[in-house]
Amino acid sequence: MTARTLNLDDHLYQYLLDVSLRETPLLKRLRDETQALPMARWQVAPEQGQFLALLVKLTGARRVLEVGTFTGYSALCMAAALPDGGSLICCDIPGDYNATARRYWGEAGLTERIDLRLAPALQTLAELEKQGQDGSFDLVFIDADKANYPQYLEYALRLLRIGGLAVFDNTLWSGRVLESNPESADTCAIQALNRALKDDERVDLSLLPLGDGLTLCRKR
Repeated sequence: MTARTLNLDDHLYQYLLDVSLRETPLLKRLRDETQALPMARWQVAPEQGQFLALLVKLTGARRVLEVGTFTGYSALCMAAALPDGGSLICCDIPGDYNATARRYWGEAGLTERIDLRLAPALQTLAELEKQGQDGSFDLVFIDADKANYPQYLEYALRLLRIGGLAVFDNTLWSGRVLESNPESADTCAIQALNRALKDDERVDLSLLPLGDGLTLCRKR
């Protein structure tokens, strides 16, 4: 018995996957293909993808927004969990990996549910606001450039309905959040986000040690 979260060594982590991960062959192929790319570290862990799909179902989400899509693994997980008529808007910048995402979404038969918008995410989010979509999303998953995390939080809180969920990835940042004088703008931004969320009365909060740290913020 323990009163604190366990540290997972390789054997215990593998056990976690063995007894709980329900990754489809298609998702496994996408993950393996992505691991061969130079930016493979951008991909979410498979158990994170499964958790995001569970959050979609638990919240009854019909409209989901993703900031940072890469090869489309997390988007595929969430889109597959949506009910009939559900939709997912994905924000990313142009890259060769866009074609990989679209190929796997097509193979899964989910292309019609996913709207991939290729532009700087802050631009896309501003456009959604201009279109009057404040308060219209059920879940927002944020896994993009870390330096803009504080700004993504503000957009997410405006675009989410009351009771909607904002989810931030990489909020433990491989332990770099402990640096006292970080030189990286990304590290500074994640530290600023974490400190701000601790006392943010607009949300209910939980930071989970899942993957590289996953923070859940429920809009009050």
